[in-house]
Amino acid sequence: MSGKQRIYKEKIRATMTLKKVFRAMELIAASRIGQARVNAQEAGPYDAALSQAVAAVGTYSHLDHPITRERTDTNRVAVLVVTSDRGMAGAYSATILRESERLLESLKDEGKEPVLFTFGRRAHSYFAFRDQNVEFSWTGESDRPTDRTINEVSKVLLEYFLAPADAGGVAEVHIVFTRFKTMVSQVPEVRRMLPLTVVDVDGPGELNREDIAAGHAYQRPELSGAQPLYEFEPSPAAVLDALLPRYVASRIRNALLQSAASELASRQSAMHTATDNAEELITNYTRLANAARQGEITQEITEIVSGADALSAG
Repeated sequence: MSGKQRIYKEKIRATMTLKKVFRAMELIAASRIGQARVNAQEAGPYDAALSQAVAAVGTYSHLDHPITRERTDTNRVAVLVVTSDRGMAGAYSATILRESERLLESLKDEGKEPVLFTFGRRAHSYFAFRDQNVEFSWTGESDRPTDRTINEVSKVLLEYFLAPADAGGVAEVHIVFTRFKTMVSQVPEVRRMLPLTVVDVDGPGELNREDIAAGHAYQRPELSGAQPLYEFEPSPAAVLDALLPRYVASRIRNALLQSAASELASRQSAMHTATDNAEELITNYTRLANAARQGEITQEITEIVSGADALSAG
């Protein structure tokens, strides 16, 4: 076997091994994406119920709570960046990191001091390599976050927002994550989580969620017609104390679940493309190996014929 043919044979074996790896990762992602999509979708009704409850309290009482107040005693701003733990997911993490850099630059231009929190090894490694301090980091659950970790993330961010300025408190909490739309469409999103902003309600207990994401301020709506009456026990303030932290945790949970579904969809798509590319490479290397083998055979026949002619001529 000549050198060229040996090289092509080795490339074919290596590419076939990679193809098996890519195919396995595609199947694993495909087996998990169904549950991840269900988890992300099932968070919607709970979010809607909490939104309705907060709207009801805001409609019939004065919505004033530490979670809804703008802070001016500090310029520190918390930024949670949600990426994957592993690679092989196309541009999923790279897109989020680019959005994060834009957000950080924008905050710095406004005279604010970003405080980094990361969810996923890719984000932690990215900022650590650039010598940027990471306040808190969660790893190992980017494609399947547990309730315990989600609650811990929510608790830490809420504690930082409610902490005094001299204890390291922050004035705002932002999150950079990927919203899952379809299997082929995942959109990076930057959202300000705190201070919480509640907007006009279209009716009793209804919130405009797009305006919430845009950060519009709450205004008491003009009520017309018969409206339901609410009694709050023990008081509206106590109800808000119970509702608002749950609402913040629910929004953060929704973002993490959306990111998990997006990561798996991106990985499945990337691995499917990689498998197809590996098959194409194998086909090309096989064709080149056959051409090299044919060239060798032709050369050997030519040498045999030339030798036979030389012997007969002698």
